[in-house]
Amino acid sequence: MKHLFISITLLAITTNALSQTQVKDSLQVQKLEEVLINSIRVEADSPITHSNLDKEELEKRNLGQDIPYMLSYLPSVVTTSDAGAGIGYTYMRVRGSDASRINVTLNGIPFNDAESQGTFFVNLPDFTSSVESLQLQRGVGTSTNGSGAFGASLNILTDAVSDTAYSEIANTIGSYQTRKHNVKFSTGILNNHIEIAGRLSTIQSDGYIDRASSDLKSYFLQGAYVNKNTLIKAITFGGKEETYQAWNGIDAETLQNDRRFNPSGMYTDQDGTLQFYDKEVDNYSQDHYQLIWNQRYSNNWSSTISLNYTYGRGYFEQYKEDERFEDYGFEPIVSDNSVINTTDLIRRRWLENDFYAANANVNYKDEKVDITSGVFYSYYGGDHFGEVIWAQNAGGSEIRDRYYSGNGDKNEFTIFGKATYLINDQWSVFGDLQGRFVSYKTGGITSDLVPLVEQEKYRFFNPKAGASFQLNASNQFYMSYGRANREPRRSDFEQGIFTAEKLDDFELGWRTASEAISVNTNLFYMNYKDQLVLTGAIDDVGAPIRATSGKSYRLGLEIDADIQILKGLKLVPNAAFSTNKNIDFVTSKDGSLVNLGNTNTSFSPEIIIGNQIRFSLLKKLQFGLLSKFVGEQYMGNVDSETSKLDSYFVHDFNVVYTLTDIPVVKSIVFTALVNNIFNKKYVSNGYFYTYDDDFSVPGEITTIEGAGYYPQAEINFLLGATIKF
Repeated sequence: MKHLFISITLLAITTNALSQTQVKDSLQVQKLEEVLINSIRVEADSPITHSNLDKEELEKRNLGQDIPYMLSYLPSVVTTSDAGAGIGYTYMRVRGSDASRINVTLNGIPFNDAESQGTFFVNLPDFTSSVESLQLQRGVGTSTNGSGAFGASLNILTDAVSDTAYSEIANTIGSYQTRKHNVKFSTGILNNHIEIAGRLSTIQSDGYIDRASSDLKSYFLQGAYVNKNTLIKAITFGGKEETYQAWNGIDAETLQNDRRFNPSGMYTDQDGTLQFYDKEVDNYSQDHYQLIWNQRYSNNWSSTISLNYTYGRGYFEQYKEDERFEDYGFEPIVSDNSVINTTDLIRRRWLENDFYAANANVNYKDEKVDITSGVFYSYYGGDHFGEVIWAQNAGGSEIRDRYYSGNGDKNEFTIFGKATYLINDQWSVFGDLQGRFVSYKTGGITSDLVPLVEQEKYRFFNPKAGASFQLNASNQFYMSYGRANREPRRSDFEQGIFTAEKLDDFELGWRTASEAISVNTNLFYMNYKDQLVLTGAIDDVGAPIRATSGKSYRLGLEIDADIQILKGLKLVPNAAFSTNKNIDFVTSKDGSLVNLGNTNTSFSPEIIIGNQIRFSLLKKLQFGLLSKFVGEQYMGNVDSETSKLDSYFVHDFNVVYTLTDIPVVKSIVFTALVNNIFNKKYVSNGYFYTYDDDFSVPGEITTIEGAGYYPQAEINFLLGATIKF
């Protein structure tokens, strides 16, 4: 018995010591994870306007909708979807700026496409399931990698190293034949140093809009090495999407009579019968490879080195009627004294690209100062080409002939240094200097068969500064200034626009917190020169067209709060009020240039309000009523009533129930999300166009206006269950 008692005692001591060691190691790994994002994120008390979302919050609504929809209830955020229900091509705007002006990084590596500057989360379906946390900085924010932030910057940290093993199986079903299935695992830390984790996902949905289907697949695999002062991660993730096109929108009459109608793929057969081509799809794959090394040298010094390679390739396919031979390099067909020079055909427009990036930074931190400096370099090479894969008539053509071919090469080098200095217990100051050097070269011809041979270099200096004042334990005030510059994108080059945009962003904020309530309030003034605003028009592939607006500004107030009303009952409201103006806006109308004075900037609602009512019952059962109001907005910059989108107010209902104390598994989490519970018929996006009519009245030119709309889903639901082992 004595030996048994000694053995049990030693085992208890050893187990306790091991447990303490694991906790300590876990905390060390957590701190090293924070080093990874230290160079681009800000602390809670920094003079930068921001919002954070962690894994726990994301899991409440992670049922297959894209990342923009996970951000829907943050201040100044507006989301929309081509298919109408948040799966497939989804978009977001922050402070009126579209996704091409929102800088997005994944583990510090730019995600925005280098040429289009857009962010296409459809290429990374179910990525939310591999996100540890994210931070949305509104305005210019702090220096980051990639194109400058003109509305916001979103930096995403993927899954942290888990010190314990786990596995999960998650399944979702929902409206419009929506299904999501994924499996996820981690080995935990093996032999005190190694972790392997991964995820496989598939999502299918028919979409709210007719035929706007999505077939999405993705993966995430991480191998990590950790010790007391080192964290090395090798990560690969990617996805493949096939979505039926829904970017054409519908006119006002169709919106009233058949709001789910989709004109994409429509054609008439030889008998004159209306048909829809079944492969009018976007088909694209994207793979990311990242190697990240975080090193802590002492209590004060640490560094991060990151390497990235991204490979993207894919096409969109279209059935086209009565296309001219000359647009595809076909030779006219002469037969029986007649000439055939038009044809029905199926074409594919391809994009293949490679993106290489390297990032290195070093951090020094003590009780008074926090300094980070670093360098970033990237190279992008993209090929654009078109193929005709079938034609009713195709004189002199061969299979896989390219009827257009172009390319783009972009190099970027960035150097930055930023510091926060604690003057005393009340005052701290922040400084941030960034130099950004961009070279962009294009060659070949565009899909419109127009030569695009350009080479431009841009040199930007982006200073930022701020100060925070801690009045007392409950109240903090801050102010900041940030400069951003941004180069045009490829489509701007096609429009003959080569001038860079400039933005000066001024922020003034107040944060107050008590035991039951916290409130963040900030004023912003964003002063633009040569802002590239959306004209409201779209091109033949649904991409928005931009134009230089000269001088413009955004002035607004944002408020967000977290209010604990009762135990288990919480309100999380936010509101944004703004005025967004083009100054002395000049446009062509009825055949002449007209100065319209100050006009409203496109897609910039003056009022955006969000709210979450959260009720928890015994911590196992949570209810949420989520509301979003978006005020009316213009789709163009000429204040035309034709271009106005009505305001809308929608509500979602969220339920999360966790079942524990069951055999075999740790828990089962049941999640339900009912979107648009009051069945509101609303439109969150559209387009506005004008053209000159010089035929109706001889000798006169009349500007004709029109609009298209992207209706969103009526009441719909998603139900999910996650089994955790």
